[in-house]
Amino acid sequence: MTITEVVAKVNGRIAVDKPGAEVNFAYASDLLSDVMGHCGDESALITIQNHLNTIAVCTLAGIEIIIICHDRPVPDDMAEAARREEVAIVTTPMSQFEASVALSALPPSAK
Repeated sequence: MTITEVVAKVNGRIAVDKPGAEVNFAYASDLLSDVMGHCGDESALITIQNHLNTIAVCTLAGIEIIIICHDRPVPDDMAEAARREEVAIVTTPMSQFEASVALSALPPSAK
C-alpha cells in the first residue's frame, strides 16, 4: 500500500513525506519496546507517540510510515529526524482502533 493509499484510508494528511514509501504490514502499539520486539520491515506503525524516540525505534525496526492518531501535532525535532532517517509521518483524526480497522487490508506485522 502506497503512502497515498494510507492517507486516503485513514483520512489523514502527510506531515513528513517519503516519496515512494510503501507498506505491506501494519502494527498498532504505543509501547516502543513492544514495537522494537514485534514490528518488522515494510510496516506502518499506528500510534499516538509523537516524539523523537519514535523515529529512532522506526529506524531500528525498518518501519516506513508512522501514523499518528488523534491529530496529535508532530514536533519539529521529530519531523526533522523523520526527514533525515527517511521515515514518513501521516497524521489522522482517527483513534488507533479506527486507523487499524481502516488499514485492515494489510496483514499484521511480525518479526
